Amino acid sequence: MTLCTLHHPLLSSEPFLCPRLHAKPQDESCGQCVECVELFRRTFDLVELDNSERKMKKMVTIINLNSMKNVKLISVWLLLAIVVSSCNEKIKSTSVTDESVLLQVTDCLKDFDFLVEKIQTNYPGYNDKVTKENYSQLADLEIEIQQKIINYPDSCFYYLNQYTAFFKDGHLGVRPIWSEEKENKWKSEFMDISTYGKNLYFNVDSLQQATKNAIGIEGVWRGDQQEFIVTKDGKKQVGIVVNKQGWKSGQVLYEFESVNDTVFNVINYSLIKDEKNFKTKVSLHLNGKIIEFNNSRRFARKSDSPIYDEALLTSYEPIYPNMVNASFIAMYFDEKTFFLRIPTFANNTANELVTKHWDEIMSRPNLIIDIRYNGGGSDGYYRELEKIIYTKPYEIIGVEYYAVNDNIKFFEDAIEKGEIPKERIKWCQDLIDAMKENTGSFVRHPYSTGNNSTVKRNTVYSMPRNVGIIINQGNASSAEQFLLSAKESDKVILFGNRNTAGVLDYSNVIRIPFPSNNYQLGCPTTRSKRIPDNPFDNIGIAPDVIIPLPYAKQFTDKLDDWVYFVKYYLELLDEEKKQ
Repeated sequence: MTLCTLHHPLLSSEPFLCPRLHAKPQDESCGQCVECVELFRRTFDLVELDNSERKMKKMVTIINLNSMKNVKLISVWLLLAIVVSSCNEKIKSTSVTDESVLLQVTDCLKDFDFLVEKIQTNYPGYNDKVTKENYSQLADLEIEIQQKIINYPDSCFYYLNQYTAFFKDGHLGVRPIWSEEKENKWKSEFMDISTYGKNLYFNVDSLQQATKNAIGIEGVWRGDQQEFIVTKDGKKQVGIVVNKQGWKSGQVLYEFESVNDTVFNVINYSLIKDEKNFKTKVSLHLNGKIIEFNNSRRFARKSDSPIYDEALLTSYEPIYPNMVNASFIAMYFDEKTFFLRIPTFANNTANELVTKHWDEIMSRPNLIIDIRYNGGGSDGYYRELEKIIYTKPYEIIGVEYYAVNDNIKFFEDAIEKGEIPKERIKWCQDLIDAMKENTGSFVRHPYSTGNNSTVKRNTVYSMPRNVGIIINQGNASSAEQFLLSAKESDKVILFGNRNTAGVLDYSNVIRIPFPSNNYQLGCPTTRSKRIPDNPFDNIGIAPDVIIPLPYAKQFTDKLDDWVYFVKYYLELLDEEKKQ
């Protein structure tokens, strides 16, 4: 075992136990190795002074809240003890040739430093949300996360998002970068045998015929773009792939452990070497005709009729739903009411549906728009809906752009790459010029004449007369902007039982890659002019009418009780208006 000594006047003369066992230190003159220096540098922020003397310090945080100069320091000795203890533990599990743990630590600590700096510099809500009352909590969180990264660097993604969660802004967060190169590397790591340890082959047709009327778990199951069989491998009951994207027939995907005749714990196996298997629970329903992976997928026992199996899956009401509202729907109930389900504004489907069904919608007095769990997207993707519900001019509260270097560069790059339509280039360039003249401040777009803008349309449509919009806590961002516009209409009533998410004060997100290129930060570039007097974040929009019925467990192509509540409400309201 080689001990790496960091010669520094503020450190004890006792050698520091390196997390790796070195045959030869990198720097023989003082016993330092590159990895250990990097670990200390990330943890303690080694600072060069006068090119000769080093002073080691750790600033937990330096928060400049305009007039406040609050600096909180942590004991070097305490942190040193923590890090040495952590490194000693790593020695027990790290071999001479295995550098992955240390590389993960250093990469993640670099990424974390980058995240903290970018949020302090770029996030338009930083000075609004970091106050003298909570800045010490943020400082403590930074220390806590740094230590967690040292101990568990493979959870880096989770810890980065733990930090962004402090700001309680759904627009601020970290997500992985999934490049083609990484995807190819990921695919190259696929094994021919899953982590179960072997492949198994059975006659699928024979098993299907033998079990098509069975009530137990053994049999052939289909649905959700996959087909698998459940049979025995010795004393084990395993799920073997018949057809599944990315998998080959015969690979073992599941292992089932019986809790009772209808409930099983299930181990999910992987094709990626060393990936941890995870456990879930499944249950049998409808006398063994449905197997339901709780809070996830469900499959039908394979019969002789694919049509029968598909009908069964479509009509089955799950006991353990996954709460996904993923299907666009456009349909009419009768001559009185049309129904639209719009689960996202991330694409142009809502506009396309309204255009396609325009005559059907405009010939009926009542329209229901179900946007539950619509988390937003782009404002341009609900423009056709806005036309239908408009009744009178209204104001939209504007935004201010945060004039920082990354935001300026984003617009410059977008112009250079041809990502901005020609008719918008001058708009963008004038914004860039305004931000460069006011770097570090909030600026209005030069074309903005005030805090608000007025929406005034030439046409007010007589039909539909009543519009009911079903909302829930899953609505955010552009979905909430749509609702704010909708509330200005005399036609619209909002139905639900909880406020929307409240994710709108800081918006217009750009993506910034991390130094490791493993992740990217989604960071807003604008602040609403509602701030600070009328904040919206984490408050949201309340429904006008509370629906007292039980909340829908699952959104499928079927319509739930909430939809029928709104239907009857609007029809009765329309009859009352006629009187």
